[in-house]
Amino acid sequence: MRVLVTGGAGFIGSHIVRALTARGHEAVVLDALLPAAHPTAPPRPHGVEWYEADVRDRAAVARSLRGVDAVCHQAAMVGLGKDFADAPAYVGCNDLGTAVLLAAMAEAGVRGLVLAGSMVVYGEGRYDCPAHGRVRPGPRAAADLAAGRFEPRCPDCARELVPGLVGEEAPADPRNVYATTKLAQEHLAAAWARATDGTAVALRYHNVYGPGMPRDTPYAGVASFYRSSLARGEAPRVFEDGGQRRDFVHVRDVAAANVLALEALAGREPGLARPYNCGSGEPRTIADMALALSAAYGGPRPVVTGEYRLGDVRHITADSRRLREELGWRPEVGFAEGMAEFARAPQRAPTGARAGA
Repeated sequence: MRVLVTGGAGFIGSHIVRALTARGHEAVVLDALLPAAHPTAPPRPHGVEWYEADVRDRAAVARSLRGVDAVCHQAAMVGLGKDFADAPAYVGCNDLGTAVLLAAMAEAGVRGLVLAGSMVVYGEGRYDCPAHGRVRPGPRAAADLAAGRFEPRCPDCARELVPGLVGEEAPADPRNVYATTKLAQEHLAAAWARATDGTAVALRYHNVYGPGMPRDTPYAGVASFYRSSLARGEAPRVFEDGGQRRDFVHVRDVAAANVLALEALAGREPGLARPYNCGSGEPRTIADMALALSAAYGGPRPVVTGEYRLGDVRHITADSRRLREELGWRPEVGFAEGMAEFARAPQRAPTGARAGA
């Protein structure tokens, strides 16, 4: 199978290219290689066809699609950004870029798509109240956060809620610009599938980490922040009380999920788009992750600061059973093993980056 990987020079994209090649597939890379995201030229795997162009460049995308059987769309502006001034850049990169790609695929007759989605589309995770059952809390109040009351409370009785796993059928509730663009990408993919009899899969990634993560950038994930702090000889600074629950999934497992999804496209019903949660299935707290990383690195213990960011969700961990049952995916890198590797693995050079994969 010949697969176009947009953002194929990025953190996740480059791992997908290696995984595809290892399975005997032919990878084609389309990446803008923006200096902000790639301050030095990334290595180009032998035998992989490359197109250095922005995914919003329709002519370049059309050229990269020649002879392609399916597309693995990883190119995106990632992370939460710094403030709302980033909104036009996020929408341009993520949503306009996806629309241009899908239009070119429609013209080229390419009918298979695997999209890099995100668990951020859910907003807060699933919660149960001991008295009122399943509830959906609204955004946490600034006054509560400032007072150190971090747990969401029942909107009916104000009790603290019990977090659980979110399934793909849960309503979307994006809480920031990045999350909104990721949900829009899924809607665009679904519209494309219906209009072209194509087949789309959206893998809603959890907190992906591993070798090659960018460092020293406000657009990377929390694992990268902490790893960068340790590399500078500083203690990781843990916001709130460190009790936020997340699912840290290794990048090689995410790459394997993409390859399985691509291989399964041919057997799926045309005209459908289907989301899959992609997580390790081992919820951990932010403090757990910081402690494991510091211990493996041999650096200073994390400092719990009590600081907070408005708009951050408290707990988000999702049920990845659908991906396991329907596609046969099983994560292979355990939490302790993965963090021990990540503690010593090289990171990408510092960036002022917003674009990438």
